Amino acid sequence: MSIKQTLMLKKMLKVIKIGGNVVDNEDKLAAFLDDLSSLEGDKILVHGGGKIATTISKALGIETRMIDGRRVTDERTLDVVTMVYAGLVNKKIVAALQSRGVNAFGLCGADGSFMTSKRREPVGGVDYGFVGDPIRDRFSANVASMLLKEGCMPVVAPITHDGHGSLLNTNADTVARTVAVGMASVTEVELVYCFEMAGVMGDINDPSSLIKHIDKESYARLRADGTISGGMIPKIDNAFGAIEQGVRSVVICGCDALKHEDFGGTRITL
Repeated sequence: MSIKQTLMLKKMLKVIKIGGNVVDNEDKLAAFLDDLSSLEGDKILVHGGGKIATTISKALGIETRMIDGRRVTDERTLDVVTMVYAGLVNKKIVAALQSRGVNAFGLCGADGSFMTSKRREPVGGVDYGFVGDPIRDRFSANVASMLLKEGCMPVVAPITHDGHGSLLNTNADTVARTVAVGMASVTEVELVYCFEMAGVMGDINDPSSLIKHIDKESYARLRADGTISGGMIPKIDNAFGAIEQGVRSVVICGCDALKHEDFGGTRITL
């Protein structure tokens, strides 16, 4: 039986990305992991890094620079984010899942050459440093499929490699998209972006302002008027990219949404 046939016997694969603000909140993270542990079917978890890397960088006298929600990564910052994302945060989540009866397996892009990236070229005069953009055909669906087949849940940290010995800091939303698109070649995939809000909000201070559906036309309008900005931009860009490249559905929802059948939140469609 092929890997594809093995996976297709189960429910649709869910690639779930949890945001850094939830990682920072022990209570929210614990509740999220409870719900994740109870969610049926095959799952891959991709996590952000939270503010720990920023806190440690500050303590070491390393300036943190963010542009459009993306961290500018010099050599010293790369060391910090690698230690925090692929080490401390990843292993804490793995250990927490193990305590909930989930056989989690933590890895980053360098492990098993799971995800290879190309160092980003300067954009608009901005050099992002050691930041990687994943190479689509250099993602190993075989590694993920092997782990899933053995009953393990991959827990993926947003650190990749360039194939030449260098690690690269990679946007976690982009990592999730790359995993989802890569796995769509072997099974049906739903990509779920979970974070601290209920979804994409018209007004972050108004819980009733949830935008339930976004297509490309409404996205252009919402971005132009400033409703969507900062870190939400790469999230939605990646959502559209995932659908265009074969992922069946994408939803942006709250970290407490996994207990609901359709996850609620904001559905992204072309």
